[in-house]
Amino acid sequence: MRIDILTLFPDMITNALSHSIIKRAMDNKLVEVVVTDIRSFTTDRHRTADDTPYGGGGGMIMKVEPIFLALKSIGAISQDENGSDCGIIIRFPVILTDPRGDTFDQQTARKWAGEERIVLICGHYEGVDERVRKNLVTHEVSIGDYILTGGELPALVVTDAITRLQAGALGDENAPDRDSFADNLLEYPHYTRPAEFNGWKVPMILQSGNHACIDLWRRWNQLQITRERRPDLLDQTGLSDVDKLLLNGSEPEAPILIKTGKLKKEEL
Repeated sequence: MRIDILTLFPDMITNALSHSIIKRAMDNKLVEVVVTDIRSFTTDRHRTADDTPYGGGGGMIMKVEPIFLALKSIGAISQDENGSDCGIIIRFPVILTDPRGDTFDQQTARKWAGEERIVLICGHYEGVDERVRKNLVTHEVSIGDYILTGGELPALVVTDAITRLQAGALGDENAPDRDSFADNLLEYPHYTRPAEFNGWKVPMILQSGNHACIDLWRRWNQLQITRERRPDLLDQTGLSDVDKLLLNGSEPEAPILIKTGKLKKEEL
């Protein structure tokens, strides 16, 4: 897929794209990330992309014209036959990063990861001209209830979340299905070598080689951690009979449910 990012500070984006999973995905042509400098579409020698708000007030507002021209240059929008500024056709999702937007979550990441192309507009300063919001974008997104200096970091968060969902982006193709929020549950604990460090031991069940019991232990932990830290997510999760059994059981019980006859293998 292709992700276009429109920003006033392209270096913030390009520097972050040169590392880790996003870089590998780009190198392997699994995703194309194109960064466009909004200032390139200004019309004065100072490359002014913001101005004071009508009606007064503090802060600066990003101008509508440079954003409009940037979107048009990448083919994200087109005008009607009469060439009017009204009647804009938006050709694929155009997403504005903004504190007023819907909260970005894993379900949204999965939805956008299935698109052939999306555009992210990085808001900045006091915000964008309202005409951008009303006429040129399809979605507004926030990554949390706090204020950042600009939309570059949220745009990178969205890009990262979408990129890792592309087939082949991760070493394990099933990894995204085990992540936190994949099924509205938080992720289970992970351990690696050594088996003991400073008196802290890896749970024996993970060293048992019994994968059915390990899967039960992991599911038990997912349910318990989610209930403790994000109980609201459980209300959004269709719990199976096995989940209900694990949710109400203690940790020592979970790995031996099969052996005690409380759970049949075919129920897994």
